[in-house]
Order: sequence, then structure tokens, then C-alpha cells
Amino acid sequence: MEKEATFGAGCFWCIEACYAQMKGIITVFPGYAGGETENPTYQSVCSGKTGHAEVARIIFDDEQITFEQLLEVFWFVHDPTQLNRQGNDIGSQYRSVIFYHDEEQKRISEAYKERLSQERVWDNAIVTEISSLQNFYTAEAYHKDYFERNPENMYCQAVVRPKVEKFKKIFAEKLK
Repeated sequence: MEKEATFGAGCFWCIEACYAQMKGIITVFPGYAGGETENPTYQSVCSGKTGHAEVARIIFDDEQITFEQLLEVFWFVHDPTQLNRQGNDIGSQYRSVIFYHDEEQKRISEAYKERLSQERVWDNAIVTEISSLQNFYTAEAYHKDYFERNPENMYCQAVVRPKVEKFKKIFAEKLK
């Protein structure tokens, strides 16, 4: 059955590039969620004044991949201990956030976060926000498949490519 998940883990180009390669993923839409401004633009979200996070909305077949498996990738592809940033990307638009679509996703997300916290997987505390999805706005068309279409872009070379390559090594058995 087709389901949806929405995650913020820094720049949406990185997380889209990883999730799009997984078995069971139908499509991934980069976009904006969690803010106050209606119909935000990339420029307004980058200002940090809209309250939105850059997110990936993942449409998946839950008969091929589970929400918990999506969470496993989520925790891997970013540092959930960095508050309002990922590396050199700084601002609340880059926050670590799970926007749950239903109570089951909320329960699974909270339990997963609690387990990782208890296991002390990271030296610092996990700051990932877990919130109900109240809004989602698809990003401008040029953001879709950005890494695939712009592999020579300097940001893609320095930030996206290393994450994608590491992801592909760790999750090789889950790739399309």
C-alpha cells in the first residue's frame, strides 16, 4: 500500500538523493514543512524567517519497505545531535525533524529516538524534533533530482556526493 513519510535532515538534496535510490520508494519530493508562511519559496525558507524546514516527502510502498526502515536511513544520513544545522548548513531550515503522518509513525519515531538515546549512539544528545505534519509545500521544480541533474555543482561534490556514496555502501542491499 502506498504511504508517505516526511523527514528533515539538513539539505533536502542530500536526503532526496539517498531515498530515491531505495527499493520500495515510489518517489521523493523535496519541499518545505513546519513553518508559518503559506507557499514559501526557497529564498524565503533560506532566510530562516518562515519557520519551515527543508524536507523530503517520501512516497513508499509499505509492502516493500517499512517506515522503520526509512527511519534507519534517516538516522544514518545526518547528525541528529546538531541543533538547527547540518555541518556548514546553519539555520532552523536545516533542523533534524520527523513530521509524522499518523499516530503509528509518531509512536515508532519516538520509540526509535528513545532507543538510540538510551544506547548513546552519539556522544551528544539527540535533538531531533518529532512533530505532526501540519503543512507541506513542494519545492520549486529545479530542486527535484537536483544531485542527479547537477553532479558537478560544488555543493553536490563537497557535501551530497560523499553522503550518497557512504549511504550506498551501507545500504547496498536496499538499493534499486
